[in-house]
Amino acid sequence: MRLAINIDHIATLRNARGGKEPDPIEAAKICEEAGAEGIVCHLREDRRHIKDEDVYLLRRTVRTKLDLEMAATDEIVAIALEVKPDLVTFVPERRQELTTEGGLDVQADKQHLQDVIKAFHQQKIEVSLFVDPVPAQIETSKEIGTDMVEIHTGEYAEAATERDQRAQLARVQKAARLARSLGMGVNAGHGLNYLNIARIVATQEIDEVSIGHAIIVRAMVVGLGRAVTEMGELVQSR
Repeated sequence: MRLAINIDHIATLRNARGGKEPDPIEAAKICEEAGAEGIVCHLREDRRHIKDEDVYLLRRTVRTKLDLEMAATDEIVAIALEVKPDLVTFVPERRQELTTEGGLDVQADKQHLQDVIKAFHQQKIEVSLFVDPVPAQIETSKEIGTDMVEIHTGEYAEAATERDQRAQLARVQKAARLARSLGMGVNAGHGLNYLNIARIVATQEIDEVSIGHAIIVRAMVVGLGRAVTEMGELVQSR
């Protein structure tokens, strides 16, 4: 299993003071040096954390894999096609939300997503769709030609009881098996931390996890490099 680090929260801290520190570009370098196999950033329409210039700088400096999370809007699609990240991950986006609240409705936006997937494939850029662990969404993702899906683990991560967590884990695992059986790559993310990652790691069909908030919180105590290394050891323990 690969570990990709989302550095959005580094940019959030920088923007809180309107200066240049902490620098998300430097943070990405530290993450890679500590063993991260990918860097994730989300260029939101409201630019609340990652800015356009961050994405261009990351493209020049990231040595592992750059995964650009984005809404499938004309403006952001145009930027992504120019930047040419290694992977784009389409996510739903609402300006009122604090963070992404759920997966794409691939079925409802089928034709538009199919068109933008084709545009990225023409530039030889891989595409992932962020989806809830719902079979119909995964089947439609395959139908419109995505390379992989990232399964939303938020409900698993937020489960209040052991019983509920096991039920949500079963949904994630079933979705991962389905996606793999259809020939797609399988990533997972949202709400994962140092405590709940173990059961996700044990899911053999998941290729990669994307984690941001938990690592940045841990980094405030032990430093970013150590926080990444600790999570990397957990992710690679299976």
